[in-house]
Amino acid sequence: MDRDLTKLLEEWPFQPGQINVRLIQGDDGEPRIQVRLDLGLLQMFVDGRPDGYRPNGFDSLLEYHESRLDELHAARAMETGLDDDEEDEDEESVRFLSPEDCRLLREEAVQYYHRYIALLVLEDFEGVARDTSRNLRMLDMIYEHAESDEDRRSMEQNRPYIMMMRARALASLALKEEEPKAAVHAIEQGIEALRQYFDDRGVPEAFESSGEVAMLREMRESLVPKLPLSQKAELRQRLESAIASENYELAAILRDELRMLGDGPAQHQA
Repeated sequence: MDRDLTKLLEEWPFQPGQINVRLIQGDDGEPRIQVRLDLGLLQMFVDGRPDGYRPNGFDSLLEYHESRLDELHAARAMETGLDDDEEDEDEESVRFLSPEDCRLLREEAVQYYHRYIALLVLEDFEGVARDTSRNLRMLDMIYEHAESDEDRRSMEQNRPYIMMMRARALASLALKEEEPKAAVHAIEQGIEALRQYFDDRGVPEAFESSGEVAMLREMRESLVPKLPLSQKAELRQRLESAIASENYELAAILRDELRMLGDGPAQHQA
């Protein structure tokens, strides 16, 4: 069996300075993402775990450990006599992830990182939002439930970047659907989430120096000119134009429309 990849790699040469990504159809008819690297090729599944593996029958290790956590909570509820709807104040104190569990979760998160970067290039923003949200859940899982304090801190430096990428994906998805207001809203939510994160970690000064915040602000500024005018603003612009062209009949009509919108008497005189 010929396992030499030379011909395949020659057909798709590596291009430095950019992320080389393509979507192909696998032998099973399902789509695959391929990333061309300088030393070879990376291939991933579009859905589920990127390498297609199902640990312990779950779509991912994260989902397996989330199921374990649900079982631990259920067992604790039975022991304490709490109903499902009652809150256990010690819920976040459950430390059940071993150092090996955390290591494997981190390795799995890297797979999702490679995929959401590739999906961003392919403009599959819904997929990027899905995978970044998933990796944020993984960070929460380790931060709240790792046995070791070192493991709890091990991935936190990556959280602002993942939060930024998620906000960027949601904004890009809104733009793709021609909803610039929703895009700006997604960015502003991302910025506020970052502010809250730095406040919660006791480093509010890090907010202003954050590269992730700067990137989201830059994206927001680039979107402002694309925002549709409000009805009032549009009428005011048309009024200014009508007066400038001495079309006083139209100007009078536009003034009446503005008054109906509660804008008060216009300040311009015909």
